Amino acid sequence: MDEYAAVARTSPAARAVREDVPVDGLVGRDGELERLHRAVDGLPPAERVLVLAGDAGAGKSALLDAAVRRAEGRGVQVLRAVGSEAEAPLAYSGLHQLLWRVPWGTGNRGGLGEPGSLRLLSGRQRAALAAVFGRGDAPEPPDRMLVGLAVLTLLSDLSDRAPLLLALDDAQWLDHASLDALAFAARRLDAEPVTVLAGVRTGEPLPDLGARQPPLVLGPLDPAAADRLLDLQPQSPAGRLRTRVLDQARGNPLALTILAGAGEPPGGAPYAGPLPLAEHVEHVLAGRLVGLPAATTDALLLLAAADAADDGAVRPGPPGGDDPVWAPAEAAGLVRAGGGRVRFRHPLMRSAVYHAAPAPARRAAHRALAGALRREPDRCAWHLAAAADGPDARVAAALEESADRARRRGGYAAAARALQRAAELAPERADGARLLVAAASDAVLTGDLAWVDELADAVRRRTDDGALSAAAALHAGRLAAFTPHHGTAFARLAGAAERWAADQPGAALDLLAAAAVVGFYSGDDRRRQHVRHLLHRLCGEGERADPYGWPQVWIAVVTDPYEHRTALVPRLPELFASAGQRPEHLTALAILAWLVDETPRAVRAFDEAEEGWRVRGALPEGLGGAAAWAYAEQGRWDRARELCRRMTANATAVGLDHAEACAAAVDAAVLAFRGDIAAARARAADALALVDPGESRSVAVYVRRALAAAAAAEGAYDTAYDQLRAVFTADGAPLHHHASYPALADLASAAVRSGHEAHRAQAAAIVERAARRFGTGRPADTGGPSASPRLRALLARARAPGVPGRSRDTPPCRARPDRPGAVAVRVCPDAAGPGGMVAAAAAHHRGAAPARRRAGDLRTVGGAPLGGTHPCGVARCGRRRAGRAARRAGRTLPAAAGDRRARRTGPDQPGDR
Repeated sequence: MDEYAAVARTSPAARAVREDVPVDGLVGRDGELERLHRAVDGLPPAERVLVLAGDAGAGKSALLDAAVRRAEGRGVQVLRAVGSEAEAPLAYSGLHQLLWRVPWGTGNRGGLGEPGSLRLLSGRQRAALAAVFGRGDAPEPPDRMLVGLAVLTLLSDLSDRAPLLLALDDAQWLDHASLDALAFAARRLDAEPVTVLAGVRTGEPLPDLGARQPPLVLGPLDPAAADRLLDLQPQSPAGRLRTRVLDQARGNPLALTILAGAGEPPGGAPYAGPLPLAEHVEHVLAGRLVGLPAATTDALLLLAAADAADDGAVRPGPPGGDDPVWAPAEAAGLVRAGGGRVRFRHPLMRSAVYHAAPAPARRAAHRALAGALRREPDRCAWHLAAAADGPDARVAAALEESADRARRRGGYAAAARALQRAAELAPERADGARLLVAAASDAVLTGDLAWVDELADAVRRRTDDGALSAAAALHAGRLAAFTPHHGTAFARLAGAAERWAADQPGAALDLLAAAAVVGFYSGDDRRRQHVRHLLHRLCGEGERADPYGWPQVWIAVVTDPYEHRTALVPRLPELFASAGQRPEHLTALAILAWLVDETPRAVRAFDEAEEGWRVRGALPEGLGGAAAWAYAEQGRWDRARELCRRMTANATAVGLDHAEACAAAVDAAVLAFRGDIAAARARAADALALVDPGESRSVAVYVRRALAAAAAAEGAYDTAYDQLRAVFTADGAPLHHHASYPALADLASAAVRSGHEAHRAQAAAIVERAARRFGTGRPADTGGPSASPRLRALLARARAPGVPGRSRDTPPCRARPDRPGAVAVRVCPDAAGPGGMVAAAAAHHRGAAPARRRAGDLRTVGGAPLGGTHPCGVARCGRRRAGRAARRAGRTLPAAAGDRRARRTGPDQPGDR
């Protein structure tokens, strides 16, 4: 076993992985395992000789272990041997290791085969094998032909009793005599149930053995598999450290397990070079540096200090036989040449070389690289920073310029790292604090809360400047909103807003805006009222009294979207125009538009913002929940699910559980709309496992609505009603001030379909309470001025006699928030459409055949309208029903082009175009 295998045996992380992961569940090696299983089981097209080739730590030993366990579980005899560099010069040492337990004579049982297995050999073959194993008195070395024949006879005899597996690990270090004998036998055992599996280093082919077919090459793990392997580690890295581990390990499983234990550097500053290794691991790997020429060790250190982007700064060209620098390193197995470049043979060797060198030598290597990279200012700045041993204003300025360039490219993580390092090198404390605040601002867009908290703490330690401290607190608070610890996050943000209200009112408003987001997620009415009270204190006089400035408008709408809808909607065009092409502003305004039921406008803005983020960086995933819901409500389900997948991946990587739960809730709803009930319930369970439903009421409400749709799709209307009833409190108040109201029509529909009069009465009381909230409560009045057209349509639908309509198969109507008064007919409406998820799911449960007969242009349940559509967006076959629904909502249906009977009675509404 080589030094990498020794590292694997002694590394706690590697041991834990081997214990926790089932052998047949090796991460990222499903295809390789399947091929090994075919070979062990003897299934066609199984190979009799299969060579596994890969770099050290690629997983050859783990795969061979898996094959051996499968063989033993199926009654296959197993003979094993492991190559050793120390025993490679000893002839037949590998063969002895493989066969020494085979019994030699009657009564001598060795654990394999029957007693006297070797008695079947001819005298000369038996004598040759005895001489090989040191059991005979032959004065001369045995004939290799006789040894090969003896091995062939012995293996054939053993395979007559049961199939036989020969497992050879690190076969590149088995002696040549043993490999020759095994190759001789293998070429003649095609008809016997004998399988040979051999693991070998890449670039070191086995002579003859396995030469008839190419090896099974173990490449690096793909990014998804590498991520899963890191998740299994006892100290699974996150954030920046995780990114560095993935980058440095380059998909090598052993490197991933070893580097995962590197931990964060002291003081939080990023490591200047490769991640360090545990002391015992570094000692094992650095042993190969002993005895190398000084020029070679210097070149190796330069190569170790360089990143992948620095290849041009390291001496290019493969080593030749007379190369005095690289040839000794290649001979020592440290590097390999290819493509005109020199690389370390293993990712761990880079770390070992770098950290085995003294600090002055490492700094000198970085200075040399900086000199060679003068035309690449970003790389040059980083190497100058790594070479610095104290404050340096010139290098700090270079890093700040590098951060600005990275930010323009969308590289927020790179920008934040550069600014953090610049702050450490800044001679003046005030400059350092300013740079740390800028670093925190960029780090927010990476989603790494621990990193942002670390930067905010560094700001507080470095300065007494209130503006900088408040800004740092704001950045940390913005991300804290996307964790499930809403109580802690709200207290932090609201407390900071109160603390800075007098001295830093602008920063206090920003803090309060973040606190409003936490209040929205939690759904706690006390927190909402607390935010509103603080807003009144902050904006009670002077210029701050403008209730529609920013972020006042954000705070007002987030705390009560319906109360401020009438004032906000007319100002949306102006606000969107002022946002220009800035994706962060477009995203915030899109969220506001979604909150006030201007969903089509919100979706357009999310699309525009996405284009901007593609240029500048990824959409901040903490804000992705609103975008995903908007896409889902507009029927763009694939887009919603794509965004949910991205949110889940990014939130998981940095530990933002609430953002991940939001994604799971939207995903569950979309799956329920599509009729994938089992998957919908699984995703709902994922969401509830990540948060406390009592603390994160927004997620709880969304999940219950998804589960109700899933239940209705199976015809379980009692269950659907129970889920939706829980969206409101015992006295009928909404559990969440925004997420609960779209469930009104669903609740009424489920109550009717359940067949229970008590359910009807409870649902009617809840609907009437909501109607009073938005209007006078008279049956003819389905909404007040603060209710959106969609909400008025919801109330009309919920209050209609015999909900869900005169016919159980009547397809629901969907209001057009972008065109007030317009409605569209769909069998499966958007997530919060007036027909509701329950009506749609009920249609799915019945197969929706009657509905399709009446709305023939709708081909599938859940599908978008296909053809036969009125210019105003109403399916022609459903125009009369749409008109009735519009009149119940207090609107007149817009006229179609050329429709003489229809008349438009009112002026264009805001947003009609």
